[in-house]
Amino acid sequence: MPANGCAPAAMVLRPDAVQARLLKLEEIVSRLEDLGRAAPSPTADFRDQWVAERGLQLGAETVLDIGNHILSAHFGISAHDHEDLIAQLAGAGVIDGALRQRLKGLGGFRNLLVHDYLRVDPQRVRQHLVRAPRDFSDFIGAVRTWLATVPAT
Repeated sequence: MPANGCAPAAMVLRPDAVQARLLKLEEIVSRLEDLGRAAPSPTADFRDQWVAERGLQLGAETVLDIGNHILSAHFGISAHDHEDLIAQLAGAGVIDGALRQRLKGLGGFRNLLVHDYLRVDPQRVRQHLVRAPRDFSDFIGAVRTWLATVPAT
């Protein structure tokens, strides 16, 4: 209990905050799709490589931020790590098992981009760039579908 003797206030799901992040994720998806259509390979030039890495990092951060808010605010769950967060979202019915499998490793890839940047493989970035827009779009759809089932407070 805090020093003031009061129990901490329970966190409340803020659908408006989730929706704002979903809109940002849609923007990220659109830009990643544009970058992915660049010819011949968006990761061939160092500028495009950096843009792809940053876009993928932002997308991953946004997915994880949304998931963390939903788990903690609505379900009172605190994930142990990024993989657990994705598993908990599936367990709570926010995303399905197929999307969980597709998002597996997202947190680790995000950590690689942020902390282990000396080992970033341009081919791996390209692979994520090809699949991330669909994965992120499906995540957006799943969260919106789930939000529609949550009673307004």
